[in-house]
Amino acid sequence: MLRATPDLHSVLGKTMAILWSLTADDPVLSLAELARRADLPKTTVHRLTGELVGHKMLERVDGGYRLGSAVLELGLRALVGRSLLEVATPFLQDLYERTHETVHLGVLDGTEVIYLAKIGGHRQTPTPSRTGGRMPLHCTAIGKVLLAYADAELRRGVLAGPLERRTQHTMIAPGLLDRHLDSVRKQGVAFEREESKLGLLCVAAPVFDRNGTTAVAAISVAGPVGRYRPESHVEAVKAAAAALSTTYSRNAAMPRADKSE
Repeated sequence: MLRATPDLHSVLGKTMAILWSLTADDPVLSLAELARRADLPKTTVHRLTGELVGHKMLERVDGGYRLGSAVLELGLRALVGRSLLEVATPFLQDLYERTHETVHLGVLDGTEVIYLAKIGGHRQTPTPSRTGGRMPLHCTAIGKVLLAYADAELRRGVLAGPLERRTQHTMIAPGLLDRHLDSVRKQGVAFEREESKLGLLCVAAPVFDRNGTTAVAAISVAGPVGRYRPESHVEAVKAAAAALSTTYSRNAAMPRADKSE
C-alpha cells in the first residue's frame, strides 16, 4: 500500500515511523530494530514506545514490541462505518455453520482488500488472509467482487497495473481481467482458483448499499483444492451477502440515537 513518508522532524511523524515499521511479516520487533527501520535514535524510540504502550498503541512482549489493541480498534472504527462488522457477524457465523469452511468479510481500501473478519474451525484452510490484513484486489475472490462493482476510475487504475503475479494462475493480463470482471457482475459472484495461493479455492458475493449498485463489502467462503468445490457454495454465499445487504442498509438508514447526556 502506498503511504506518505513520515516527517521525522515532528513528534507525530516519528511516532508514525515507529508504527509503520511493524509489518505482517515482522509483527514483533526489538527496540534496536524499530530504531533502525524508523531511522531514529534509540533514545527517541525508547521514549516514544513507552508512551505508545501507555496508550495501547503498542504492546511490550518477549522479543520487543508489537501493535496494540488500540490500533485495531481505531482501524475498525475507520473501516466499518455504521457497525458493518457488528451487523455482519451473525451472518458470517451462520455461513460458517452451513459450509464448515473458512469465511471472510472484506472491504475496499484503495487498491486493496482489507479483511475485517475471518472465521474458520479446526480444519481451517491455510490462507494468506488475516483479520486486519490486506491483499491485492485482482487475485482474490473478494477483491474481484469489489473491483467489479467499483467506479470506472478505480477499475482503470488497477487494470493499468502493474498486476502482481502471486502464482502461475494469477490474472495479470489487463484485457483478460477486465472481461473477467464483467462476468463477475453478470453472475453476481467471483471465484478464485489458486490465484493468491496455490491449493486455495474461493467464491465471494457482494454486500450492497441501499441503492443496490455499490458494493460496500463482500463475503467469501474458501477451501482447499481436492476437498472444496466453490461452485457448491454459490447459493449459500449469495444468500448470506443478500441478507447482510438488507440488514445493513436498513440499519444505516435508521437515525442514530443521541448519546449525549
